[in-house]
Amino acid sequence: MLFLKSTSVTKAPGIYEVDIAAKPPGKTYGVYMATDPDNPPASVLEALANAGFVKTHSSGYTHKDRGKVLDIHFQKDGTDLFKGWKPEEAEVNMAQINEIFSKVGIAVTPRVMSLAEAYA
Repeated sequence: MLFLKSTSVTKAPGIYEVDIAAKPPGKTYGVYMATDPDNPPASVLEALANAGFVKTHSSGYTHKDRGKVLDIHFQKDGTDLFKGWKPEEAEVNMAQINEIFSKVGIAVTPRVMSLAEAYA
């Protein structure tokens, strides 16, 4: 679940927050989004699916300010060990992620999760 201060502010229509993160050692990134279930970001969801990202988690909840939130996680398998991304796959996949989110005005900053966060 992504930390949201409020559900009254969105980064783009239907998107409260986006996190592009990888579990250590940080070679294969996932897309984590907090979305508005009543106004889903259909173009972003479709673009992720077309780029080969698969929804791996979906969970709804009510935020403390009473707004409804749907957390969605996406992953894309690579051809490296344990379905990780090889460097050339990472370059292509990160370019796709940047293009998808830049089209809706969101700049993404990939990060590597802490061990505690990754395996909580």
